[in-house]
Amino acid sequence: MIKSRRFQVNDATAVSQLIARTLQISNRADYSQAYLDQEKSLMTPTWCLQKAKMTHFYVLVDQDQIIATGAIGSFWGRLDESSLFDIFVDPDYQGQGLGRRLIQILEHDSYFTRARRIEIPASVTGVPFYLKMGYQYKDGITTPDAEHLIRLEKFN
Repeated sequence: MIKSRRFQVNDATAVSQLIARTLQISNRADYSQAYLDQEKSLMTPTWCLQKAKMTHFYVLVDQDQIIATGAIGSFWGRLDESSLFDIFVDPDYQGQGLGRRLIQILEHDSYFTRARRIEIPASVTGVPFYLKMGYQYKDGITTPDAEHLIRLEKFN
């Protein structure tokens, strides 16, 4: 049975490895190997620990294995805007509704419910999924920005 819970300090290595694996497998059609290597090098266990201090960071766990992760936090310190971050589902578990489940968890978090607007800095790969979840292109811009991401948003 797959369970959800908040990120714990001892999850940092497993989450970092999950992100690296998912980037390499799921995003390789949309990004260069150099970009993927750069992103993987940034998302270390230490980075995960820092992210957890600034956001409400969640994991989905199948027995003892972390199979999905995602976070929500304030959008640049604002009380009425939030942002979703680092939503990854293990490639072996994709297509089973876990991304949808993770979004639902994040959308019940206090950072979401207090916000008027929620933004997602989405990978090109993730855009079709987020559009299905009700997010729309920010300012109608459908192409990646300088960070190679597409900004999506939803209003409460």
